[in-house]
Amino acid sequence: MLKRKPYGFTLIELMIVVAIIGILAAVAFMKYRDLTEKSREGATKGNIGSLLSSIAVYYADNRGTWPDDITDPFFIQYLSKIPSVKVTHNFGGNQLKGDSNTVDIPNAGSQGQGNAPYGKYTFSNSTDGWRYDPGGGGIWVNNSQTDTKGVEYTQYGYE
Repeated sequence: MLKRKPYGFTLIELMIVVAIIGILAAVAFMKYRDLTEKSREGATKGNIGSLLSSIAVYYADNRGTWPDDITDPFFIQYLSKIPSVKVTHNFGGNQLKGDSNTVDIPNAGSQGQGNAPYGKYTFSNSTDGWRYDPGGGGIWVNNSQTDTKGVEYTQYGYE
């Protein structure tokens, strides 16, 4: 009489397959998280471009005068609404909201001694939204944390 070989997989084989699938899922999740944050970084850079363009048009229309406040209702003809900072910094450090469109306009007393392209201002890693310089028309993400490439958010628009 012939002996039949049993069909199916052993418990060890199934456990190995489940472990491999778990490892692949963990790696895919980390890549997905980084890709979504990179897309938020790209959206934030695009929003900076939009803000800088509208500020430049204002500057040209008003004979070389920068707007005092980009949240002023008078500025709405140049930009219908302030776009938000989309970055969330979800991989450590202080988490950002990802939808803040607040604008911080520093006064002369809040200037530090920084040497970055944004000049004399210092930034915190716990703030959110934008920072606007009415003296030179510059706008930055109001946070000094780094993105997925290690670039400070305040450098967006200069890289």
